[in-house]
Amino acid sequence: MKYGARNKITGKVTAIKKGTLMCQVSVKTGQPVDLSSVMTLDSLEELGIKPGDQVTVVVKAVNVLLIRNSGINDQAPFHKV
Repeated sequence: MKYGARNKITGKVTAIKKGTLMCQVSVKTGQPVDLSSVMTLDSLEELGIKPGDQVTVVVKAVNVLLIRNSGINDQAPFHKV
């Protein structure tokens, strides 16, 4: 998957709060601040993200994207767009 964002932080999904259409995914990072992402329930299901999963948080402007890692040591490479 290619993306232009340069700010990436890996972490572990600690909680998923579901609403009727959207959800909030909380991620614990090794950084001083933990992060959250809001997405549709369809996106959550498509990505297969669940508590305990290792993810990469990709930050670009006001958008926060989660990328599910296949293994704990996965590091998504930087891509220039």
